Amino acid sequence: MATEKKNISEEKEAKKKEMILFLSSSEEKEHFLSKGNRKLLSDPLDDNNPITVQVLGICSALAITVQLEPAVVMAIAVVFVMAFSNIIVSMLRNLIPSRIRIIVQLVVVASLVALVDQVLKAYAYDVSKQLSVFIGLIITNCIVMGRLEAFALGNGVYKSFLDGIGNAAGYGLILIIVAFFRELLGSGKLFGFEVLGHKAATVADSTGLYALGYENNGLMLLSPMALIVVGLLIWVQRARNRKLIEEN
Repeated sequence: MATEKKNISEEKEAKKKEMILFLSSSEEKEHFLSKGNRKLLSDPLDDNNPITVQVLGICSALAITVQLEPAVVMAIAVVFVMAFSNIIVSMLRNLIPSRIRIIVQLVVVASLVALVDQVLKAYAYDVSKQLSVFIGLIITNCIVMGRLEAFALGNGVYKSFLDGIGNAAGYGLILIIVAFFRELLGSGKLFGFEVLGHKAATVADSTGLYALGYENNGLMLLSPMALIVVGLLIWVQRARNRKLIEEN
């Protein structure tokens, strides 16, 4: 009996130590930039991308990619929220009762999203207006909640941090690529600056490609084109890596 109590107390002490150091015993033996840790960062950028492979977070990818600036701000916001929510949930993973874990995760994410929203309203009000309700919808973004449930609850703080950064970066990468093509081809601009030349009332007064008769593709500014661009990215990725093609 005494031995059993001693083992239990040792396990509790080990858990407390793990919470203080933020690393499990296996993580302490593993190098910070080991192959496994690098994969947590690199896989979501390529063969395990949350949008093009897992097909998550499509709604915001369609809605906020008309211009590059809001897409970049949204990407940064999601990186911040995912990184710190993964850290917090991982730190609390041994203390959260299983029955209320979803509620705890929502509270953590909602607090971070509220912080991001207030910062944007204070320092980037125009972008905040463009993003509108989509910043608030990060709370229910299936990528954020999915990684908390699938990874942060079962892994140490450092690995959870890397997983959050990797998946958020993979999500943001697709947003930025889609927004790049939609703004460039739809309005001839990037970050609001004219890059294809100046379009005047007549071709003679125009500069750049517009002087050669180029016209902006207004269809690129419509939401369906975001879906088409994402579809093209999925096709390119599967053409490059045949392992991602689902078998019948």
